[in-house]
Order: sequence, then structure tokens, then C-alpha cells
Amino acid sequence: MRLWWAAAEGHEAVVQLLLDNGVAVDKKNKKGRTLLWWAAEEGYEAVVRRLLDKGAAVDKKDKRGRTPLWSAAAEGHEAVVRLLLSKGAAVDKEDKRYDQMLLWWAAKEGHEAVVQLLLDKGAAVDKENKEGRRLLSCAAKEGHEAVVQLLLDKGAAVDKEDKEGRTPLSWAAWEGHEAVVRLLFDKGAAVDKEDIKGRTPLSWAAWEGHEAVVQLLPRGGRATAAR
Repeated sequence: MRLWWAAAEGHEAVVQLLLDNGVAVDKKNKKGRTLLWWAAEEGYEAVVRRLLDKGAAVDKKDKRGRTPLWSAAAEGHEAVVRLLLSKGAAVDKEDKRYDQMLLWWAAKEGHEAVVQLLLDKGAAVDKENKEGRRLLSCAAKEGHEAVVQLLLDKGAAVDKEDKEGRTPLSWAAWEGHEAVVRLLFDKGAAVDKEDIKGRTPLSWAAWEGHEAVVQLLPRGGRATAAR
């Protein structure tokens, strides 16, 4: 317990002392989380490096199937993500609860630099979660323009529908993210694509009262978005 707290609080010297006195480096708590997992989640690069130097397993999963890389990526700790990747951490691990990749969480939270690192290491850009939703829809819904641009540059499909029949443009329009709507539109996203409820991106924007998005999207087909 002392070592977990030391790792979670970033106390490098205390971690080293406890390890030198025989505390197991890969010991797990009740949630199945190791010292490395906790240090990675908090972004303590020096402690992470120390634990790795002591032989900590880089891909140990907790009870939800999440690895130290997962915890660091979800919190946007770029330096720790880079360090774990350099030690061979796997980029396409999925959690058991949500059936989602760690890249999903980084994209959802708008951690552009982390998303870039994971994609550069081969993380799948168009993999679906259990709702049939892809990373681009996730980033578009949250309004993370830079991440949306990055995913598009990596070849993400602009009009892929989820199980509700909704596209990235539909989600962005519903949330009123004007910059993301413009970006997707300029990349050729279909304005008149209906979901399973018969609603289009335009009708979702109108329903939610997003005037700027309504003005941006053309009625009845392709046009050039107003600039």
C-alpha cells in the first residue's frame, strides 16, 4: 500500500527505497492496478522510468483490461505515453467494460499530441466500438477540431455511420461545433444523410437551436459552405 501511494503521488525517492527493500514491482491492488499503472495515470515520468528500469511489466492490465499506456493516454500525459511506447507498450488494447481502444479515450478528451503518437505507432484509425461508432465521430461530437483534422489526415472515413445511422457530421451538428462542422463539410461529408430516426445533420442542428450551424449547412445537397 505504501508503495502504491508513493507511486501515485510521484515520490521517486520513496519508490526507489521501497523497491530496494524488496517490495514487488508488479504487485497489484484490488482493482488489478500496478505501481506503473498509477504512476502513468498521474503523469509522473520519473517514477514511470524508475519502475520500468526495475523491470515493471509495461502492459499489465487492470480488471477492466486497461494498461499503464491506457491510463496515461486518457489523461493526456504525452511524455509518459512516449516513454511507454518506447518500451514496447501495445497501442490497440481494448478495455473489457466499454470495448474501446485507448486511442478512443485520447481522442474523446482532445489530447492531440497523444493521438498523434498512437497513430504513428500504428493504432487503428477506423475501428468501431460496440455502438458501431468510430474515433472520428467521437472527436467530432466533443468538438475537438485539431483531433478531427488529424484523424482525417490519417484516412478516417468521413461518412461512416454508427448503429444509430449517425455520421461524424451528424454528431458535430447536434452539439453545435461550428468549426468541426465546417471541416467535415469541406472534406465532403454528406449533409442530407439520414439516421435511423430520419434526421439529417441539418435537422439535428435546427432541433438543438444551433443557428450558426444551420446557416452553414446547405439545404437539399452539396454546396459551398459560407465563409
